[in-house]
Amino acid sequence: MALGSSGRAPRTLHPGAWWVWALSLAVAASHTTNPLLLGLIIAVAGFVVANRRSDAPWAVAFRLYAYVGVVVLATRVLFRILIGGEDGGHVLFTLPSIPLPSVMAGITLLGPTSAEELLGGFYDGLRLATMIICVGAANALANPKRMLKAVPGALYEVGTAVTVALSVAPQLVESVQRVRRARRLRAGRQRGMKALKGIVIPVLEDAMNRSLRLAAAMDSRGYGRRGYLSPRVRVLIGVCVLGGLAGVCVGVYGVLDGTSAWLGAPMLVAGLVVATAGFVLGGRRVRRTRYRPDPWRLEETLVLLSGVAACALLFVTGRVDAADLYPSLNPLRWPELSPWHALSLLVGVLPAWLAPRPVPVLEVAR
Repeated sequence: MALGSSGRAPRTLHPGAWWVWALSLAVAASHTTNPLLLGLIIAVAGFVVANRRSDAPWAVAFRLYAYVGVVVLATRVLFRILIGGEDGGHVLFTLPSIPLPSVMAGITLLGPTSAEELLGGFYDGLRLATMIICVGAANALANPKRMLKAVPGALYEVGTAVTVALSVAPQLVESVQRVRRARRLRAGRQRGMKALKGIVIPVLEDAMNRSLRLAAAMDSRGYGRRGYLSPRVRVLIGVCVLGGLAGVCVGVYGVLDGTSAWLGAPMLVAGLVVATAGFVLGGRRVRRTRYRPDPWRLEETLVLLSGVAACALLFVTGRVDAADLYPSLNPLRWPELSPWHALSLLVGVLPAWLAPRPVPVLEVAR
Protein backbone atom coordinates (compact mmCIF):
# COMPACT_ATOMS: atom_id res chain seq x y z
CA MET A 1 0.00 0.00 0.00
CA ALA A 2 1.38 3.42 -0.94
CA LEU A 3 2.23 5.86 1.80
CA GLY A 4 0.40 9.17 2.09
CA SER A 5 1.96 12.60 1.99
CA SER A 6 2.65 12.41 5.73
CA GLY A 7 4.54 9.12 5.40
CA ARG A 8 1.74 7.04 6.94
CA ALA A 9 -0.16 4.36 5.10
CA PRO A 10 -3.72 5.43 4.22
CA ARG A 11 -6.39 3.70 6.26
CA THR A 12 -9.99 4.18 7.34
CA LEU A 13 -10.28 5.93 10.69
CA HIS A 14 -12.62 4.44 13.27
CA PRO A 15 -16.06 6.05 12.72
CA GLY A 16 -16.54 6.55 16.46
CA ALA A 17 -13.64 9.02 16.55
CA TRP A 18 -15.16 11.12 13.75
CA TRP A 19 -18.59 11.11 15.37
CA VAL A 20 -17.28 12.18 18.77
CA TRP A 21 -15.24 14.93 17.11
CA ALA A 22 -18.22 16.20 15.10
CA LEU A 23 -20.69 16.00 17.98
CA SER A 24 -18.25 17.89 20.21
CA LEU A 25 -18.21 20.71 17.66
CA ALA A 26 -22.02 20.60 17.59
CA VAL A 27 -22.15 20.90 21.39
CA ALA A 28 -19.76 23.84 21.18
CA ALA A 29 -22.05 25.45 18.59
CA SER A 30 -25.05 25.03 20.89
CA HIS A 31 -23.20 27.05 23.54
CA THR A 32 -23.03 30.30 21.54
CA THR A 33 -24.99 32.53 19.19
CA ASN A 34 -21.99 34.59 18.09
CA PRO A 35 -22.01 34.42 14.25
CA LEU A 36 -18.22 34.81 14.16
CA LEU A 37 -17.70 31.76 16.35
CA LEU A 38 -20.37 29.78 14.51
CA GLY A 39 -18.76 30.68 11.19
CA LEU A 40 -15.42 29.53 12.60
CA ILE A 41 -16.95 26.16 13.58
CA ILE A 42 -18.35 25.77 10.05
CA ALA A 43 -14.94 26.65 8.60
CA VAL A 44 -13.21 24.11 10.86
CA ALA A 45 -15.66 21.34 9.93
CA GLY A 46 -15.47 22.18 6.22
CA PHE A 47 -11.66 22.29 6.20
CA VAL A 48 -11.36 18.90 7.90
CA VAL A 49 -13.94 17.39 5.54
CA ALA A 50 -12.16 18.78 2.49
CA ASN A 51 -8.84 17.29 3.62
CA ARG A 52 -9.88 13.96 5.11
CA ARG A 53 -13.02 12.69 3.39
CA SER A 54 -12.73 9.76 1.03
CA ASP A 55 -13.76 9.56 -2.61
CA ALA A 56 -16.72 7.31 -1.77
CA PRO A 57 -20.06 8.39 -3.30
CA TRP A 58 -21.67 8.89 0.11
CA ALA A 59 -18.91 11.32 1.16
CA VAL A 60 -20.46 14.10 -0.95
CA ALA A 61 -23.41 14.33 1.45
CA PHE A 62 -21.71 17.24 3.24
CA ARG A 63 -22.92 19.60 0.52
CA LEU A 64 -26.50 18.43 1.07
CA TYR A 65 -26.27 19.17 4.78
CA ALA A 66 -24.92 22.63 3.96
CA TYR A 67 -27.96 23.26 1.76
CA VAL A 68 -30.25 22.08 4.56
CA GLY A 69 -28.49 24.48 6.93
CA VAL A 70 -29.09 27.39 4.55
CA VAL A 71 -32.78 26.46 4.30
CA VAL A 72 -33.07 26.27 8.10
CA LEU A 73 -31.40 29.67 8.45
CA ALA A 74 -33.67 31.31 5.89
CA THR A 75 -36.77 29.69 7.42
CA ARG A 76 -35.86 30.96 10.88
CA VAL A 77 -35.49 34.52 9.63
CA LEU A 78 -38.75 34.35 7.65
CA PHE A 79 -40.64 33.11 10.71
CA ARG A 80 -39.32 36.08 12.68
CA ILE A 81 -40.73 38.34 10.00
CA LEU A 82 -44.02 36.44 9.90
CA ILE A 83 -44.88 36.20 13.60
CA GLY A 84 -42.19 38.18 15.37
CA GLY A 85 -43.07 41.67 14.29
CA GLU A 86 -43.37 44.07 17.23
CA ASP A 87 -42.99 47.77 17.81
CA GLY A 88 -39.77 49.01 19.33
CA GLY A 89 -36.14 48.77 18.48
CA HIS A 90 -34.68 49.81 15.17
CA VAL A 91 -37.60 49.22 12.79
CA LEU A 92 -36.37 48.40 9.32
CA PHE A 93 -39.67 48.04 7.48
CA THR A 94 -43.37 47.66 8.22
CA LEU A 95 -45.68 45.17 6.53
CA PRO A 96 -49.50 45.12 6.67
CA SER A 97 -50.41 43.45 9.98
CA ILE A 98 -52.90 40.57 10.18
CA PRO A 99 -54.38 40.21 13.69
CA LEU A 100 -55.46 36.70 14.67
CA PRO A 101 -58.40 35.82 16.96
CA SER A 102 -57.95 36.07 20.71
CA VAL A 103 -58.13 32.27 20.91
CA MET A 104 -54.67 32.20 19.34
CA ALA A 105 -53.20 34.37 22.11
CA GLY A 106 -53.71 37.54 20.12
CA ILE A 107 -50.77 36.89 17.81
CA THR A 108 -50.33 39.40 15.00
CA LEU A 109 -48.82 38.31 11.72
CA LEU A 110 -46.39 40.57 9.89
CA GLY A 111 -46.34 44.19 11.05
CA PRO A 112 -43.18 46.13 11.91
CA THR A 113 -39.90 44.26 11.78
CA SER A 114 -36.90 45.48 13.70
CA ALA A 115 -33.22 44.80 13.28
CA GLU A 116 -33.13 43.16 16.69
CA GLU A 117 -35.72 40.57 15.65
CA LEU A 118 -34.02 39.78 12.36
CA LEU A 119 -30.64 39.39 14.03
CA GLY A 120 -32.16 37.22 16.76
CA GLY A 121 -33.66 34.91 14.14
CA PHE A 122 -30.39 34.93 12.19
CA TYR A 123 -28.34 34.01 15.27
CA ASP A 124 -30.69 31.16 16.29
CA GLY A 125 -30.94 29.84 12.74
CA LEU A 126 -27.18 29.97 12.24
CA ARG A 127 -26.63 28.03 15.45
CA LEU A 128 -29.00 25.27 14.34
CA ALA A 129 -27.50 25.28 10.83
CA THR A 130 -24.02 24.90 12.31
CA MET A 131 -25.11 21.87 14.33
CA ILE A 132 -26.62 20.31 11.18
CA ILE A 133 -23.39 20.93 9.27
CA CYS A 134 -21.39 19.24 12.05
CA VAL A 135 -23.58 16.14 11.72
CA GLY A 136 -23.06 16.33 7.96
CA ALA A 137 -19.29 16.40 8.52
CA ALA A 138 -19.54 13.18 10.52
CA ASN A 139 -21.58 11.56 7.74
CA ALA A 140 -19.05 12.66 5.13
CA LEU A 141 -16.03 11.44 7.08
CA ALA A 142 -17.32 8.20 8.62
CA ASN A 143 -19.40 5.47 7.10
CA PRO A 144 -22.35 5.17 9.53
CA LYS A 145 -22.72 1.47 8.75
CA ARG A 146 -19.27 0.77 10.20
CA MET A 147 -20.30 2.53 13.39
CA LEU A 148 -22.80 -0.26 14.01
CA LYS A 149 -19.92 -2.60 14.88
CA ALA A 150 -19.05 -0.56 17.97
CA VAL A 151 -22.62 -0.35 19.33
CA PRO A 152 -23.13 -2.39 22.54
CA GLY A 153 -25.20 -5.53 22.16
CA ALA A 154 -28.06 -4.20 24.29
CA LEU A 155 -28.45 -1.22 21.94
CA TYR A 156 -28.01 -3.16 18.71
CA GLU A 157 -31.60 -2.74 17.50
CA VAL A 158 -31.61 0.97 18.33
CA GLY A 159 -28.20 1.35 16.71
CA THR A 160 -29.46 -0.33 13.56
CA ALA A 161 -32.41 2.08 13.33
CA VAL A 162 -30.16 5.10 13.89
CA THR A 163 -27.65 3.82 11.34
CA VAL A 164 -30.33 3.34 8.70
CA ALA A 165 -31.68 6.83 9.43
CA LEU A 166 -28.24 8.41 9.14
CA SER A 167 -27.60 6.55 5.89
CA VAL A 168 -30.65 8.04 4.16
CA ALA A 169 -29.06 11.35 3.15
CA PRO A 170 -25.77 9.90 1.79
CA GLN A 171 -27.58 7.18 -0.13
CA LEU A 172 -30.06 9.70 -1.53
CA VAL A 173 -27.23 11.89 -2.80
CA GLU A 174 -25.50 8.87 -4.31
CA SER A 175 -28.71 7.75 -6.06
CA VAL A 176 -29.39 11.21 -7.49
CA GLN A 177 -25.84 11.47 -8.84
CA ARG A 178 -26.04 8.03 -10.43
CA VAL A 179 -29.36 8.84 -12.11
CA ARG A 180 -28.05 12.17 -13.39
CA ARG A 181 -24.97 10.52 -14.88
CA ALA A 182 -27.16 7.93 -16.57
CA ARG A 183 -29.36 10.69 -18.02
CA ARG A 184 -26.34 12.53 -19.41
CA LEU A 185 -25.06 9.34 -21.03
CA ARG A 186 -28.46 8.93 -22.68
CA ALA A 187 -28.37 12.54 -23.92
CA GLY A 188 -31.10 13.69 -21.57
CA ARG A 189 -31.42 17.42 -22.16
CA GLN A 190 -34.32 18.29 -19.88
CA ARG A 191 -33.46 20.58 -16.98
CA GLY A 192 -35.20 22.06 -13.97
CA MET A 193 -38.72 20.93 -13.12
CA LYS A 194 -39.08 19.11 -16.46
CA ALA A 195 -36.31 16.72 -15.47
CA LEU A 196 -37.78 16.10 -12.01
CA LYS A 197 -40.04 13.26 -13.17
CA GLY A 198 -37.18 11.49 -14.90
CA ILE A 199 -35.06 11.69 -11.72
CA VAL A 200 -37.56 11.03 -8.92
CA ILE A 201 -38.92 7.70 -10.23
CA PRO A 202 -35.48 6.08 -10.75
CA VAL A 203 -34.31 7.36 -7.35
CA LEU A 204 -37.37 5.86 -5.62
CA GLU A 205 -36.82 2.59 -7.47
CA ASP A 206 -33.18 2.56 -6.41
CA ALA A 207 -34.18 3.21 -2.79
CA MET A 208 -36.63 0.30 -2.91
CA ASN A 209 -33.97 -2.01 -4.36
CA ARG A 210 -31.52 -0.94 -1.65
CA SER A 211 -34.10 -1.69 1.05
CA LEU A 212 -34.77 -5.16 -0.34
CA ARG A 213 -31.05 -5.93 -0.59
CA LEU A 214 -30.51 -4.72 2.97
CA ALA A 215 -33.37 -6.86 4.28
CA ALA A 216 -32.01 -9.91 2.44
CA ALA A 217 -28.51 -9.31 3.77
CA MET A 218 -29.76 -8.93 7.35
CA ASP A 219 -31.84 -12.09 7.06
CA SER A 220 -28.97 -14.10 5.60
CA ARG A 221 -26.71 -13.03 8.46
CA GLY A 222 -29.18 -14.11 11.11
CA TYR A 223 -30.18 -10.66 12.29
CA GLY A 224 -32.50 -10.78 15.29
CA ARG A 225 -31.14 -13.96 16.87
CA ARG A 226 -31.43 -13.85 20.64
CA GLY A 227 -30.03 -15.98 23.40
CA TYR A 228 -32.30 -17.37 26.09
CA LEU A 229 -32.64 -15.38 29.29
CA SER A 230 -34.83 -16.27 32.23
CA PRO A 231 -37.76 -14.00 33.12
CA ARG A 232 -36.00 -12.84 36.27
CA VAL A 233 -32.96 -11.70 34.32
CA ARG A 234 -35.13 -9.86 31.78
CA VAL A 235 -36.93 -8.05 34.60
CA LEU A 236 -33.60 -7.20 36.23
CA ILE A 237 -32.32 -5.81 32.92
CA GLY A 238 -35.38 -3.62 32.47
CA VAL A 239 -35.21 -2.31 36.04
CA CYS A 240 -31.50 -1.52 35.73
CA VAL A 241 -31.81 0.26 32.40
CA LEU A 242 -34.92 2.29 33.26
CA GLY A 243 -33.78 3.04 36.81
CA GLY A 244 -30.32 4.00 35.64
CA LEU A 245 -31.60 6.33 32.93
CA ALA A 246 -34.01 7.92 35.41
CA GLY A 247 -31.08 8.46 37.76
CA VAL A 248 -29.08 10.04 34.94
CA CYS A 249 -31.94 12.46 34.18
CA VAL A 250 -32.24 13.42 37.86
CA GLY A 251 -28.46 13.77 38.13
CA VAL A 252 -28.24 16.03 35.07
CA TYR A 253 -31.01 18.21 36.50
CA GLY A 254 -29.20 18.39 39.83
CA VAL A 255 -25.92 19.36 38.18
CA LEU A 256 -27.59 22.11 36.13
CA ASP A 257 -29.70 23.34 39.04
CA GLY A 258 -26.92 23.35 41.62
CA THR A 259 -29.24 23.74 44.62
CA SER A 260 -28.97 20.19 45.92
CA ALA A 261 -25.71 18.35 46.52
CA TRP A 262 -27.03 14.77 46.50
CA LEU A 263 -29.18 15.27 43.39
CA GLY A 264 -26.19 16.27 41.30
CA ALA A 265 -23.01 14.35 40.62
CA PRO A 266 -23.70 11.40 43.01
CA MET A 267 -27.05 10.63 41.40
CA LEU A 268 -25.54 11.05 37.93
CA VAL A 269 -22.70 8.61 38.65
CA ALA A 270 -25.04 6.10 40.30
CA GLY A 271 -27.42 6.26 37.34
CA LEU A 272 -24.60 5.69 34.86
CA VAL A 273 -23.33 2.68 36.83
CA VAL A 274 -26.78 1.07 37.08
CA ALA A 275 -27.61 1.75 33.41
CA THR A 276 -24.25 0.35 32.29
CA ALA A 277 -24.89 -2.82 34.31
CA GLY A 278 -28.25 -3.18 32.57
CA PHE A 279 -26.67 -2.73 29.15
CA VAL A 280 -24.00 -5.34 29.90
CA LEU A 281 -26.62 -7.86 31.06
CA GLY A 282 -28.85 -7.08 28.08
CA GLY A 283 -25.99 -7.59 25.66
CA ARG A 284 -25.84 -11.28 26.54
CA ARG A 285 -29.04 -12.07 24.67
CA VAL A 286 -27.76 -10.67 21.35
CA ARG A 287 -25.57 -13.04 19.40
CA ARG A 288 -23.49 -11.49 16.67
CA THR A 289 -20.14 -12.11 15.06
CA ARG A 290 -17.54 -9.52 14.15
CA TYR A 291 -15.56 -9.60 10.93
CA ARG A 292 -12.48 -7.40 10.67
CA PRO A 293 -13.35 -4.97 13.50
CA ASP A 294 -12.08 -1.42 13.10
CA PRO A 295 -8.89 -0.86 15.13
CA TRP A 296 -8.57 1.95 17.64
CA ARG A 297 -5.10 3.47 17.50
CA LEU A 298 -3.31 6.65 18.45
CA GLU A 299 -4.82 8.63 15.56
CA GLU A 300 -8.36 7.84 16.72
CA THR A 301 -7.53 9.06 20.22
CA LEU A 302 -5.99 12.29 18.93
CA VAL A 303 -9.00 13.04 16.69
CA LEU A 304 -11.41 12.37 19.55
CA LEU A 305 -9.40 14.51 21.99
CA SER A 306 -9.17 17.41 19.54
CA GLY A 307 -12.96 17.67 19.29
CA VAL A 308 -13.54 17.21 23.02
CA ALA A 309 -10.77 19.71 23.82
CA ALA A 310 -12.26 22.34 21.50
CA CYS A 311 -15.64 22.00 23.19
CA ALA A 312 -14.21 21.92 26.72
CA LEU A 313 -11.92 24.89 26.15
CA LEU A 314 -14.85 26.93 24.80
CA PHE A 315 -16.80 26.14 27.96
CA VAL A 316 -13.84 27.10 30.16
CA THR A 317 -13.09 30.35 28.33
CA GLY A 318 -16.82 31.09 28.30
CA ARG A 319 -16.79 31.29 32.09
CA VAL A 320 -14.04 33.90 31.91
CA ASP A 321 -15.50 35.94 29.03
CA ALA A 322 -19.15 35.02 28.51
CA ALA A 323 -20.23 38.28 26.90
CA ASP A 324 -18.77 37.42 23.51
CA LEU A 325 -20.61 34.08 23.34
CA TYR A 326 -24.00 35.77 23.15
CA PRO A 327 -23.93 39.12 21.30
CA SER A 328 -26.20 41.75 22.81
CA LEU A 329 -29.43 42.54 20.97
CA ASN A 330 -30.70 45.10 23.48
CA PRO A 331 -28.84 47.39 23.18
CA LEU A 332 -27.83 46.36 19.68
CA ARG A 333 -24.09 45.80 19.30
CA TRP A 334 -21.73 44.29 16.77
CA PRO A 335 -20.55 40.78 17.70
CA GLU A 336 -16.97 40.59 18.89
CA LEU A 337 -14.52 37.72 18.55
CA SER A 338 -12.47 36.86 21.61
CA PRO A 339 -9.04 35.42 20.75
CA TRP A 340 -9.42 32.86 23.55
CA HIS A 341 -12.67 31.54 22.09
CA ALA A 342 -11.17 31.45 18.59
CA LEU A 343 -8.07 29.56 19.75
CA SER A 344 -10.27 27.08 21.61
CA LEU A 345 -12.23 26.22 18.47
CA LEU A 346 -9.12 26.08 16.28
CA VAL A 347 -8.04 23.02 18.25
CA GLY A 348 -10.80 21.18 16.38
CA VAL A 349 -9.01 21.63 13.04
CA LEU A 350 -6.08 19.38 14.06
CA PRO A 351 -7.64 16.19 12.56
CA ALA A 352 -6.93 17.68 9.13
CA TRP A 353 -3.28 16.70 9.81
CA LEU A 354 -3.51 14.18 12.65
CA ALA A 355 -5.91 11.77 10.92
CA PRO A 356 -4.48 9.44 8.25
CA ARG A 357 -5.45 9.76 4.63
CA PRO A 358 -8.52 7.65 3.81
CA VAL A 359 -8.16 4.56 1.68
CA PRO A 360 -9.31 5.15 -1.93
CA VAL A 361 -12.51 3.35 -2.87
CA LEU A 362 -10.89 1.50 -5.78
CA GLU A 363 -8.23 0.14 -3.44
CA VAL A 364 -10.90 -1.01 -0.97
CA ALA A 365 -12.77 -2.77 -3.78
CA ARG A 366 -9.60 -4.64 -4.72
